[in-house]
Amino acid sequence: MTGRPEFALVRISELKWHEEIEEDNLLDLIHHLKRSKVLSDPIWVARGSWVILNGHHRVEALRRMGAERVAAWVFDYDSEFIHLERWRPGPPIAKSEVIRRAEEGRLFPPKTTRHRLTLDLPAHPTPLTELLPTAVAGRRAHSRTSERS
Repeated sequence: MTGRPEFALVRISELKWHEEIEEDNLLDLIHHLKRSKVLSDPIWVARGSWVILNGHHRVEALRRMGAERVAAWVFDYDSEFIHLERWRPGPPIAKSEVIRRAEEGRLFPPKTTRHRLTLDLPAHPTPLTELLPTAVAGRRAHSRTSERS
């Protein structure tokens, strides 16, 4: 497949993890997101299987903050644009193993897989107001009040 990645707001409940997270990193990230009020970089997700390829900590941080969706680049995992490597020395890992482990819930340790792109993705910072349900509800209520005026 040669399909280019597409930007989407993806339901967190549909996503599958293939790596564990590090709690200390997660807490730091939650603090950063609350301060900045923006998700600077969308996660990467495999189309169809909905396996997180890059961004496990960002997804979990947003989930714990109450988000129902996450900004994502959605890839055809078999495309030539995305390559799988390891962070540390070890035997090669196949893309099919990443998918299988995610589907079985047998997670790799943190920072096992490293996905690289052969193309540049445009910047796509996403305000948390687009991801957190309380912010969305507040905006909708404000819009209805404005419409009545």
